[in-house]
Amino acid sequence: MDTKFSTAIHLLILVSEAEQPMSSEQIATSVGTNPSYVRKVAARLSHAGIIEGQRGRSGFALLKAPEDISMLEVYRAVEQTDSVHVFDIHQNPSDECIVGRNIRPVLGGMFRHAERVVEDELAGATLADCMALMRERIDKDEKDPHQPDNRQQEGNRK
Repeated sequence: MDTKFSTAIHLLILVSEAEQPMSSEQIATSVGTNPSYVRKVAARLSHAGIIEGQRGRSGFALLKAPEDISMLEVYRAVEQTDSVHVFDIHQNPSDECIVGRNIRPVLGGMFRHAERVVEDELAGATLADCMALMRERIDKDEKDPHQPDNRQQEGNRK
């Protein structure tokens, strides 16, 4: 699966929280990728009017308040599409088979419904929401840095 969307959210949180403009090299270090990939994602966000490069110095700045940036807007910017696309259907089912003849319309309808649900969820979430969730996790980790998170505990029980 493509990582532009999660990289974009990571980049936007860093940019919005940084005291100084962050360069693509600094962002790439945090994301765990290379600076050219960060610049590619940043260019798409810039083209969509979400961020801008800092003139005369390296770094980026938000053009909108975090509460005015929906996750759907970010998705559309970096994926360069108007609709959410999560699922693909295999391309060559056999018309000789009853399942092969009918699988595409069955899955197509199911997948379109699921993608509409995802789109609605993304439209209702903002960068500010992501930042608030990030702050909650940071606060929790700072209160008890030695306490494993719930996911680790659940994974150990299985």
